Amino acid sequence: MPNVPTASALPRRDQIRREAARLFAARGFLGVGVDEIGKAVGISGPGLYRHFAGKDAMLADLLIGISERLLEEGRRRAGGGDGPAAALDALIGGHVEFALDDRDLITLHDRELLNLKEEDRRTVRRLQRGYVELWVDVVRQAYPPLADPAAEPVARAAVHAVFGLINSTPHSLGSNPGQGERSGQGERSTQGERSGLQRDGMAALLHTLAHGAFAAAADAAVASPGSVGSSIAGSAAAGSATVTD
Repeated sequence: MPNVPTASALPRRDQIRREAARLFAARGFLGVGVDEIGKAVGISGPGLYRHFAGKDAMLADLLIGISERLLEEGRRRAGGGDGPAAALDALIGGHVEFALDDRDLITLHDRELLNLKEEDRRTVRRLQRGYVELWVDVVRQAYPPLADPAAEPVARAAVHAVFGLINSTPHSLGSNPGQGERSGQGERSTQGERSGLQRDGMAALLHTLAHGAFAAAADAAVASPGSVGSSIAGSAAAGSATVTD
């Protein structure tokens, strides 16, 4: 997934999306007013209603939109035609790019999913389930020990664990590049960015760790398929993880 263009190059609706995500992530959905979002993109608060019906519509657009994009991009990458190992590598690369480039949306999902209207929340969950199933299918093809029916819970748990690992980047990498300048806190943002790995280093590390997690899951399935599968199945039945949990 390509890097997000600079604000000046974005259409107005996309500028609103970007600034709404930043403000909601920084201060919470309930703590941000329409006027503030409008000010961030250089238009009056009421002018936003030409693009969105209100804050609820912005939040739904952001969270449904990223769920749709992840699923669509995941399908494209998984269908590359170079075999399951290459498909899994492409999926990992795509999700790493998402986590590094859209950290505000990860934070937004963590904090604000429950502020969506019920219908919109169901849509997000449905899209996320589709994305998880895509990964589980590819992982089980790429690692034959996980293709055994008894190992399916292991593969599923490994997928959720990898999502959790990759999505930890809002905490491990510091502030989004340029976020401090937009919010008037350039010094703190720069310090936060220096406190972690640079982007390429973090991307390479996440990629390696993800593959390691799937290889470990396959090894566990081989070592004790019955006990590992049944124990993880019980954990999976207790609740469902989401893509950005």
